[in-house]
Amino acid sequence: MGRPGRSASIRAKRNVVFRRDYADSGVGTERPTAMVGYAASMPPAPRTRLDPVPLAVLLALLAMFGPFTIDAFFPAFHAVERELSASPWQMQQTISVYLLAYAVMSLFHGPVSDALGRRRVILVGVGGFLAASIGCAMSQTIEQLLLFRGLQGVFTGAGLIVGRAIVRDLYEGPQAQKVMAMITLFFGVAPAVAPVIGGLVFRIATWHAVFWFLALYGAALLLLCLRVLPETHPPEARTPFRAAPLFDAYRRMALDGRFLLLAVCTGCNFGAFFLYISSAPAFVEKLLGLGTLGYAWFFVPCIAGMMTGAALSNRFAGRISPRRTVAIGYAIMGTAMAINLAYDALLPRLVVPWAVLPIALNSVGISLAFPTLSIKMLDRFPRHRGTASSLQAFVWGVMTGTIAGALSPLLSHSGMTLAIGAGALMASGLLCWIWYAAITPAAQVEKPVELSEETVEPV
Repeated sequence: MGRPGRSASIRAKRNVVFRRDYADSGVGTERPTAMVGYAASMPPAPRTRLDPVPLAVLLALLAMFGPFTIDAFFPAFHAVERELSASPWQMQQTISVYLLAYAVMSLFHGPVSDALGRRRVILVGVGGFLAASIGCAMSQTIEQLLLFRGLQGVFTGAGLIVGRAIVRDLYEGPQAQKVMAMITLFFGVAPAVAPVIGGLVFRIATWHAVFWFLALYGAALLLLCLRVLPETHPPEARTPFRAAPLFDAYRRMALDGRFLLLAVCTGCNFGAFFLYISSAPAFVEKLLGLGTLGYAWFFVPCIAGMMTGAALSNRFAGRISPRRTVAIGYAIMGTAMAINLAYDALLPRLVVPWAVLPIALNSVGISLAFPTLSIKMLDRFPRHRGTASSLQAFVWGVMTGTIAGALSPLLSHSGMTLAIGAGALMASGLLCWIWYAAITPAAQVEKPVELSEETVEPV
């Protein structure tokens, strides 16, 4: 008879710790957040009952615009360079221009969805992506291609940014973490299959056909969204869009120490992986010597790692505390980076699969930690998660654009320089997390930020 009582006591203690750890993200303790120029006393949006699996699939398909737009283009990289008489630096800007346009426009996707509703913004974003992809397919000069790549970046972020806000409209706590993890799990297929599909389309036709494929994907998803995408942000919960208070809100969010640390933390974590993604034409075709159809050797193990991490995050949700989940994620990332550096230092030549496996292991840790970090960050401002999601995407866009346009050209000439760069980014993310944890005790019930306050807590 002693065991049931003891078991119940253990569960009660575990739940207390678990609730305390979630409290530092604001989950379950949400209070109205006042924002200058925004209506502060709106009732909370109703929690629509939707099956999370189909919703996660749809949101993952929307998020896939990003990896398809970048990765499907890689096999045709050198052909575009030859046909359009572009320099290697100009070709690298086809990635950075897209990412920087994505970053700037990401400041508006969330707030506009807070004002007009989630569904409308996503539909416009998908339609704009369709038109921009057609423009890329019909480009005859590198300048035209850069223009339409920028327009792709303008519209691509709507699905990913507003999709995260949809998750937080509908779910809380462990359930939100599970849905985020499911989206990552389904979304993880895209970077693995995109370069394979792009390589096959390029081999069968020309580089123009790669963008026609993206246009076809956009058209199919537009029809799907018109048919099944729900509206999760009703009119009574919306906040009016006004530029001056919006940018004042961004300023105050950027000065919130915990939010900024978490945004930079997630950006550095992913940046360690994205350095290899943006360097894929050099890493796969030159350093690994695999040619235009060899991208699967790199992307499939890495994306399998991301899907594994997402599955573990889903499994851990509600079973172990969020902080322990993040700690396990960083332990995996640190181990992977140490192995990667040792491999590149000790062996003179990169070969598959050994050169790829440490990068794949790192992706396990990244996707394991990401749902928890993202939820903690968005719940700093629970009444304006769309705006917070936009600012996170802006930070990510600036970081990945800088990695693609500046770091990748400097580091992609050897495996060792790439490994050092990736390790430095991962270490920076870890330092941001340690800093955040130090100023946010697990037992502290942290209140959501009141943006109308004159003073905002700095780092």
